[in-house]
Amino acid sequence: MTLSNFDRDKGLARLKLMERIRAFEEAARRAAVDEELVLGAIHLSIGQEAVAAAMIEPLRRDDYILSTHRGHGHTLAKGADPQAMMKELLGREGGCCNGKGGSMHIADFGVRMLGANGVVGANITIAAGAAHGIKILGGDQIVVCFFGDGAANRGPFLEGMNWAGVFDLPILFVCEDNQYSASTLTSEMTSGNVADRARALGLRTTEADGNDVTSLAASADEITKRIRETGKPEFVHAKTYRLSGHTYFDPATYRPEGEAEHMREINCPIMRLRNNLSSTGVEEGEMEAIREAAKDEMLAALDAARNAPWPANNSVFADVQDIGSPAKEAF
Repeated sequence: MTLSNFDRDKGLARLKLMERIRAFEEAARRAAVDEELVLGAIHLSIGQEAVAAAMIEPLRRDDYILSTHRGHGHTLAKGADPQAMMKELLGREGGCCNGKGGSMHIADFGVRMLGANGVVGANITIAAGAAHGIKILGGDQIVVCFFGDGAANRGPFLEGMNWAGVFDLPILFVCEDNQYSASTLTSEMTSGNVADRARALGLRTTEADGNDVTSLAASADEITKRIRETGKPEFVHAKTYRLSGHTYFDPATYRPEGEAEHMREINCPIMRLRNNLSSTGVEEGEMEAIREAAKDEMLAALDAARNAPWPANNSVFADVQDIGSPAKEAF
């Protein structure tokens, strides 16, 4: 990306989304740490905002996404209501899943977000199934499946991509490589290059700077158009960095001292975009106003969630299927 080709309006739109994602994560951390309102773990995507913003930007509303246990940013980028999301994190009525899913299983079928997943890599095979369904029905939607570098070492990675390659399914696999699998350096537990595994299965592969939202969005636009035209799966390996710990209560002492601070200074995707916008004449005050508006929006979402009622007791029986005793003919 050169500044001569920089689109100021698109840059500002991306900044608004990335600031909203970060503000949501900071409000979620406040709810979990300071107010102890979140039951269970939440996994923050602070520092990874560019991948969600860029890869989802060219999608239509009827396209599908699947996420990981670190899925708040993807869900927001696909168009989910932050108040419903925050209520879901707090287990309250009015949450995306009426408080039953929580952070690691947040979903919003209204925007075709088929769910986060607490099982590493499990969403890859689900995404393949969704894409196969699209093909059988003759639709022109595509599926974007996000997963981390750690998922590349699990069985569903091979199974899902092999299935997509064999049947030419309209799916974009996005490896959001934040360089740590929980508390272990990826380089210490993953042999070779993750992207080479996709190439070995015949998938067209793109390796990208996951902290440069401008260049990543350009790649995403090109790739999604190609998948929609060809119906064939592709793979993006986006290198990024998680500025927070694995979970909100993880102090990340396994990292070298000063590493996160250094990466924030040189690779924070929001600061990199702000620097580009500044170079094209956008005033610092305008960008600060965007940040403050995002903070206000997400604190209002937290306030709405904090004051929302708990789900009614009888809602525990909703969404539960009872098919009765198995038919003898099945055995």
